Amino acid sequence: MDLLFILRDALASSLVGSLLTATAARKAGREVGVLFTQEALAAIAQGSFEWPRELCGQEMRLVIADRGAAAGLPLLGRGEGRQLDTKGVVAVAREAGVRMYACPTWSSLLGLEKMLPAGLEPLDTAGLLGLIDGAQRIVGTL
Repeated sequence: MDLLFILRDALASSLVGSLLTATAARKAGREVGVLFTQEALAAIAQGSFEWPRELCGQEMRLVIADRGAAAGLPLLGRGEGRQLDTKGVVAVAREAGVRMYACPTWSSLLGLEKMLPAGLEPLDTAGLLGLIDGAQRIVGTL
């Protein structure tokens, strides 16, 4: 693997930034993966990604939505309620060929081993170590 992103927080801004960069790298011909761990794993499996305080007001949400839509990103809602669709951004990355993995440690701690969402590849500890060892570049931390 050329590039491995490790996403551990459940901030929508981290998810969007990481996945759009991963998608761009994949479109440039690189083999790319995203490892979901900690609260990011909980959010993608059972919850939601929340915007940080500085990016969550209505005015900012509409600016981000409009600029995202202009760039071809999916939106959720219409009118004054529109916003960038974080689950749609996950789908865009997956469709581009970005592989997505679930951290085995946090899958176990969260009780998600048998409840991972479609498209999220389960790993065991040996698989995780192999993924880390085989990555040419890693962005993020466990």
